[in-house]
Amino acid sequence: MLLSVNLPTADNKLERYNLSAEGFADVKPTIPLNRTLYAAAHLVVDPFQERHPWQGIPAVDWDATLAYREYLWGQGFKVAEAMDTAQRGMGVDWPTALELIKRSISLAKTIPGADLAAGVGTDQLNEQINYTLDDVRKAYIEQIEAIEAVGGRVILMASRALAKVATSPDEYIGLYAELIQGCRYPVILHWLGDMFDPQLTGYWGSTDIWQAMATVETIINENQRKLAGIKISLLATEYEVALRKRLPQTVKMFTGDDFNYPELIAGDGEDFSHGLLGIFDPIAPVAAHALAKLAEGDIADYFRLMNPTVALSRKIFEAPTQYYKAGVVFIAWLNGHQSHFSMAGGMQSARSLVHYAEVFRLADQAGVLRDPELAVRRINQLKAVYGVYD
Repeated sequence: MLLSVNLPTADNKLERYNLSAEGFADVKPTIPLNRTLYAAAHLVVDPFQERHPWQGIPAVDWDATLAYREYLWGQGFKVAEAMDTAQRGMGVDWPTALELIKRSISLAKTIPGADLAAGVGTDQLNEQINYTLDDVRKAYIEQIEAIEAVGGRVILMASRALAKVATSPDEYIGLYAELIQGCRYPVILHWLGDMFDPQLTGYWGSTDIWQAMATVETIINENQRKLAGIKISLLATEYEVALRKRLPQTVKMFTGDDFNYPELIAGDGEDFSHGLLGIFDPIAPVAAHALAKLAEGDIADYFRLMNPTVALSRKIFEAPTQYYKAGVVFIAWLNGHQSHFSMAGGMQSARSLVHYAEVFRLADQAGVLRDPELAVRRINQLKAVYGVYD
């Protein structure tokens, strides 16, 4: 039966859209994947308990939040916990993030094969107060110790505070060396571009990417025995490919490029990237099917499945890129993973109805709508909130 819905367009019209996919089937890989793959997972709030969405700590729906982690593990992914996809620093504070990490680690211990690493930052620092480089160091160490105390491994996130106070590449090199060497387990570095967070402009001591890369290379080469890898989120393949070729063999490149991930993960015949991506959250089953094909050596089927997700990802992550979290949660709601479209900090309002309509179209074309009839009902509910009726 043909399923259709009237969707708003950029020229202020309602246009009939005929859905093309019938929904996907979840997948559990039957052979080991040949890439290390982390899905940066979102957080589900509890709108019944939320009292001041723009202030204070968010009210979390722990059952739905943890169920989504279990869902991702079931698709063969590792989880990158309490990262920017979980609205870290954009609605989710450090105490909430720590509770999320503790609960995820506790759950992972009960599920065979479940694995995760957790984001460490400096977001407990008050952005309205002047602080020093030593304050940043202490904030990082506080979070590292809290996460390692419950058995967690560290993803060393880029710090807004460090970008504000560091005055030279040498200060980055010195601080990162101290932090990496002080960690109990191998660390994943995190290079998040300013398109994801404008407050990270000039990270690593330079606004020139190639100069910043030289600083990153120094940090990696001087600390390689304590590094598991580095994630790069710059949305430009040339930087990732260049650094990938220079990495020590023991240090993995994790792509964070939500525009070009299929080709970067597939590789160029000599090198390839692993994955630590926010887009894996909404496209998990389709990506899991594709990555299983890659592990089997079926590169054509890998691209056949993965390529249609790129247009969806580019829409979700379009500028202003930092608001991509809204598209991630929108798809989780369309797919029935949560009963509402509410986010910490009221972030669901960061994108327009026209944007969501296009995300809906592209999600259908990428095959990620698990129950198209449910998805149609829910997009109609969202239209009604905006006063749009057929």
